[in-house]
Amino acid sequence: MNKATATKSPILAATLLLMPGVALAEDAAASGANTAWILTSTALVLFMTLPGLALFYGGLVRSKNVLSVLMQCFAIAGVVSILWLIAGYSLAFGEGSAWIGDFSRVMMAGVGRDTLSGDIPESLFMLFQMTFAIITPALIIGAFAERMKFSAMLLFSAIWLMVVYVPVTHWVWGGGWLGEMGLYDFAGGTVVHITAGVAALVAALVIGPRRGFPTVAMPPHNMTMTVMGAGMLWVGWFGFNGGSALAANGDAAMAILVTQVSASVAALTWIAIEWIKLGKPSALGFATGAIAGLAAVTPASGFIGPEGAVVIGVTSGTVCWWAATQLKIKLGYDDALDVLGVHGVGGLLGVLLVSVFASPAFGGNQEGLDIGAQRRTQSLSATITVVWTLLGTYISLKVAALVGLRVDPDDEEVGLDPAQHTERGYDL
Repeated sequence: MNKATATKSPILAATLLLMPGVALAEDAAASGANTAWILTSTALVLFMTLPGLALFYGGLVRSKNVLSVLMQCFAIAGVVSILWLIAGYSLAFGEGSAWIGDFSRVMMAGVGRDTLSGDIPESLFMLFQMTFAIITPALIIGAFAERMKFSAMLLFSAIWLMVVYVPVTHWVWGGGWLGEMGLYDFAGGTVVHITAGVAALVAALVIGPRRGFPTVAMPPHNMTMTVMGAGMLWVGWFGFNGGSALAANGDAAMAILVTQVSASVAALTWIAIEWIKLGKPSALGFATGAIAGLAAVTPASGFIGPEGAVVIGVTSGTVCWWAATQLKIKLGYDDALDVLGVHGVGGLLGVLLVSVFASPAFGGNQEGLDIGAQRRTQSLSATITVVWTLLGTYISLKVAALVGLRVDPDDEEVGLDPAQHTERGYDL
C-alpha cells in the first residue's frame, strides 16, 4: 500500500504520509496500535518465505533437490535484505521522479528510532516492504528448480531485484507514474505476482527444461511438507494483505476477510475440477488452488467485499487450474512449480477483476468508480508490467549467465543437494 494507491482508497490521509518525501505535521505521533499491527504483519510476511514458501516448494521437488530449494529461499532472504538496506528501499520509495526514487534513504540515511512515516516508525515501514521484496524473487525459483546453479541464482536474484522489482514498486507504490495514473494494486498483484510469474516463464524458457521433462515422471517427494508450507503461506497472507492497510482498522479487517474467502473458494473450485475430471480430489490441488486464490485477491483485497472475493476465488481456481495444467502441457515449457500458472495468471486476474468488484454495486468501497475507465487503467498497467518484466528478466539472466546458469548434466542427475551443497536432505 502506498501514496498513489491511497488516492483511490478510504485510507487516503494516513497513507499519504507514509512516503519518505512527504512532510509530516509537527504534532505527528506514533500510533501504538498501528505500529503493533504492522510489526505483526511484517513477521507474518517474512513467515510466508521462511519457512512457508521454502517448505511448499521443497516438498514439490524430488528428494535429491529439497535442500537446494530451502537454501535458495533462505539465501535470497539474506541477499535481498542487504540490497534493500543499501539502496533498494531508497530507490523504490524515495521521492525521486515518476520513474525511480532517489538516494535520500541509502543505508537508511536520516532515519532514526523516532523517525515516522505517517504514524508508524519509518524503519518499520521499510522492514515491512523488505519482506515483500524478499518473497518476490523467491517465488521465481519455482520455475528453475532442480537445475540452476546456486551462484547463478544469487546473481540473477540480486540483479532482478534492482532491475525489475525496485522500478515497478516505485511506479505503483512509491509515487510513480502507474500509481498516479490510478492503478488499483492494494498489496502486490502487479508488483509481486505478475512480475514473479512473467519472470518465471522467461527463466524456464532461457534455462530450458529439466532432464527427462516431460516424459519422465517427477512427482513431489513430500506432500506433507508441501501442505504444511501452503498452510503457512495462507496464514502469512493475512499480514501480506491486511498489513497493506498500514493501520489496525476496518480496511485491514476487510482485507483479511476477503483473503480468507477467496482462498477457500479457489481451493474448493480447484479440487472440484479434479474430482470431476480425474475422479478424486488431491491435497496438492487444494493447496495449489488456495495459493491461486490468495494471489488473485491480493491486488483487490483493499477495495472489494466478500461478493467480489467469491467471484475472484471461483475465477482464479478455474483459470489457474487450466493455466498450470492444460496450458503448460500445450506450450511445453518447464515451469517446474507452476509459478506462471498460479502467481502470474492469478495476479493478472486480480488486477483486472478489481476494476469491477471495487464498485459499491458489487460490494466494493470505491464510490463513483467508472468501471470501463478503470479496466483500461488496470489493463494498461498490467501490460506495461509484463513488458518491463520480460525485458528486465532476460537481461538479468544474460548477466547471470556469466557464471553459467545451469548445473552440469551429471550434477543434475545426482541432484543439486550433493552437487551444489555437499549435503543431503535425508539420511536413509
